[in-house]
Amino acid sequence: MSTLNLDMNKRYTYADYLTWMDDVRRELINGFVKLMTPAPARKHQETSFNITRIVGNFLVGRNCRGFSAPSDVRLPKNGKDKNDKDIYTVVQPDIYVVCDLSKLDEKGCLGSPDFIIEIVSAQHAKRDVKEKFDLYEKHGVKEYWIVNPNDENVNVFVLDENGKYQFRGIFAGDDKIPVDVFDGELKVDLTEVFIPDKQA
Repeated sequence: MSTLNLDMNKRYTYADYLTWMDDVRRELINGFVKLMTPAPARKHQETSFNITRIVGNFLVGRNCRGFSAPSDVRLPKNGKDKNDKDIYTVVQPDIYVVCDLSKLDEKGCLGSPDFIIEIVSAQHAKRDVKEKFDLYEKHGVKEYWIVNPNDENVNVFVLDENGKYQFRGIFAGDDKIPVDVFDGELKVDLTEVFIPDKQA
């Protein structure tokens, strides 16, 4: 399928986004197109799979749902503009969890997830560390993890009562990270996330 010739300086809406029927993965941030890597590196995908497995197992029987990319999260301005033509931001986090199930529909999630995990790739590190940090903070995502698969560490941020992210620390090695949105009931053991290749 041919790639669309989009104007990268033009603002688009989610309604526009839904008409792009090619195989290219994109996000919209404030209406501007951000291209995504077609196939992330193996370490990225292994890390994503391991975290998804851990979080997914914890969610069994609970009133929250977890998703992994590609899955659209639409972030309406001020949480109010819910018509496709009025939404200018749609992202595809590597992993996200939603506990307010009224936000879920057949297109994905409309509104802020409770918990988002982005796994950094070299091509999009600035987007995850700066643009998405600011975006998720603005839209009230309660907990945001930035996972660095190559350095094998996780930066954890939790939203405070003033709507600002507080840095909870960098976790690595054999750390077990308590997930704040679950009151620490889930602790993610990094030895189960960053698993070395076994030598033959």
